[in-house]
Amino acid sequence: MQENDADKLLTRAEVEARFGLSRRFLEVAAVKGDGPTMVRLGRAVRYRVQDVREWIEARRVASTSQEVGQ
Repeated sequence: MQENDADKLLTRAEVEARFGLSRRFLEVAAVKGDGPTMVRLGRAVRYRVQDVREWIEARRVASTSQEVGQ
């Protein structure tokens, strides 16, 4: 069975390496609730590749003065 990349679970270190989002940013965003959706497995936190991609895509803007989501 081949694993679907979109559903693959990544650690914060893997998200940092793959998408360039720092581990510290992910930690702070998790507390504030404004980062990518995460999966909690006991005390472990993981991120689905597709959730990170969607979160990044939702923040695309044409200029620095444009609000996210407009």
